[in-house]
Amino acid sequence: MAEEKVRYSDEELQEFKQIILEKLEQAEANYELLKANIMVDESDPTFKVMEEGANTLSKEEASQRAQRQLEFINKLQAALRRIENGTYGICRVTGKLIPKGRLLAVPHATTSIEGKEIEQQRKMRR
Repeated sequence: MAEEKVRYSDEELQEFKQIILEKLEQAEANYELLKANIMVDESDPTFKVMEEGANTLSKEEASQRAQRQLEFINKLQAALRRIENGTYGICRVTGKLIPKGRLLAVPHATTSIEGKEIEQQRKMRR
């Protein structure tokens, strides 16, 4: 019987790191765009009172998107730290290796599907 893998190889970790770095670069660019959207110059003489309501709403939406993007950036940075300290890819609930397919789809994942289900069951019992 084959021994169950307990961690990803250094080569695999470098592959994940590359994916995370690319996602991080894109996320940071998106965050900067969203921040720029929020910082519209309202002192511009072309700014009209009729546009104020719509502008406020779109600024709130942009602000919420920026906040979500910042959370995503933080999760990606945490994933990079886990690669550096050797805990990347290990489910924080079960302690087992998170399947590679899941990490390729969600490179900042900290739980396997099994671990996520266990967490949800715990929440439901409360």
